[in-house]
Amino acid sequence: MDITDKICIYEEDIVFKASRSGGPGGQNVNKVNTRVTLFFDVANCRTLSDAQKRRILTRLATRTDKKGVLRVVSQKFRTQRANRIAATERLRQLLAEALKRPRIRKKTRIPRSAHEKRLEEKKQRGALKRLRSEKNFEL
Repeated sequence: MDITDKICIYEEDIVFKASRSGGPGGQNVNKVNTRVTLFFDVANCRTLSDAQKRRILTRLATRTDKKGVLRVVSQKFRTQRANRIAATERLRQLLAEALKRPRIRKKTRIPRSAHEKRLEEKKQRGALKRLRSEKNFEL
């Protein structure tokens, strides 16, 4: 299964488990295992480098257990096959997003005109407040 242009994982590394789905569905929901849970062992994956594994495990820490197994659940559809496809696609999206390198922020300076404009607006606001607070009661 392709994750990005350069990264792919083997189908053998993915384990599917079916269970009964919750929610509405009538009698069918009580007897058919349509919910699919996908398990992907990130820590023991052969195609990912150590840096990629670390990045995935830190970015997707809420979805992984202590052993480094990633868990994705799908119960959106009424068939096991459709939920299996949906879970696989969600895994692809999660891994692709986790492997994206964050853009490095370039430090920039505030333009002098913007700095001076901000200070001038602060002075005007302060002057307005001073005028309001002056108590000249001439009766």
